[in-house]
Amino acid sequence: MHDPVEFRSQHLARFHADPAIFVAPGRVNLIGEHTDYAEGFVMPVAIDFATLAGISPRSDGKVVVYSENYQQERTFDAATLPAKASNHWSDYPLGVAAILAGEGHKIPAFSLSLWGDVPLGSGLSSSASVEVVTALAILSLIGASYPGPVLARLCQRAENEFVGANCGIMDQFISANGEADHALLLDCRDLSYKLAPIPADVALIIANTMVKHSVAGGDYPTRRRESEAACAVIAKHRPGVPFLRDATLEDLEKWGNEMEPKSLLRARHVISENLRTVAACDALMKGDMAELGRLMAEAHWSYSKDFEGSCAEADTMVELAQDLPGLIGARLTGGGFGGCTINLVEQRHAKAFAEELGRRYATATGIVPQIHICHASGGARKLA
Repeated sequence: MHDPVEFRSQHLARFHADPAIFVAPGRVNLIGEHTDYAEGFVMPVAIDFATLAGISPRSDGKVVVYSENYQQERTFDAATLPAKASNHWSDYPLGVAAILAGEGHKIPAFSLSLWGDVPLGSGLSSSASVEVVTALAILSLIGASYPGPVLARLCQRAENEFVGANCGIMDQFISANGEADHALLLDCRDLSYKLAPIPADVALIIANTMVKHSVAGGDYPTRRRESEAACAVIAKHRPGVPFLRDATLEDLEKWGNEMEPKSLLRARHVISENLRTVAACDALMKGDMAELGRLMAEAHWSYSKDFEGSCAEADTMVELAQDLPGLIGARLTGGGFGGCTINLVEQRHAKAFAEELGRRYATATGIVPQIHICHASGGARKLA
């Protein structure tokens, strides 16, 4: 993560005001893909890739947002902030401001600096970390606060309603509520959750295929529509099934012939993934890493074959990891169609695993990946 002291000094030099500094992590999802908008279960981990925000008040009625990553600054009138997205990086902080204004908060004039090291388009939730850290920063000026689950829901609305990405709640929730050295099993229906400790001798190795995806692009919303269409078929027979969370594999056996073939496949992934995710949390709580690894492997191929949410490069990355010493489990993580794989690896093998996986992938694909050895981080917070 960027040095907060240096980040503070850069804000001070640009805006001539000492900022309050906040941080919000990205995330990697151990298991549970495309189950969140079906009101199902997910099990993410906050990681030590994060977004920093520095905020200070202004007296000129302006909102000025600067991104160190893009080396760009944008200025708006605080009283007349944009009402819709412009397909620009500033949509994410502006969307948060718009949602907070809609909740009745008067948005003050402020200067906001942003810096992040969550790789863009990698499936590690760079957008959610920007939203959550922006929300904390703006609320600090307003003198308001929300519990973590409520904050996550507000930030999800910023992405849904302002940015136009039809994401579920998982990314914002783990960024706001993660705890160090733990995975978090989240029930996306009622936002209840429990923490499962990650053993100290297990490393999280994130392998970036370098194939970028976009949640606002075509594939993600298409898969969601296909999943929801399957649910609608089941609901005709069982009115108590508003979401695939409430459906069973037996429902697919009974009424799958009434679905489009693609919808049937999507539903089979979502329903079975919910079962796997709950089982994976139980395995982690018991310290049964072999069972967790088996479930991760099953989840990847369900994601790849039934949901068709993977890509050739991600499948290759997972396959190349299988016989490496120390591997517990490997699968594609995040929104899909590229991005990163998550590899649970015995800590003593982590460095050699990362190096060999990178070498194998570069040889097989001609693409040099980014591979990071990470740990489970705490959630969003103010830095001293």
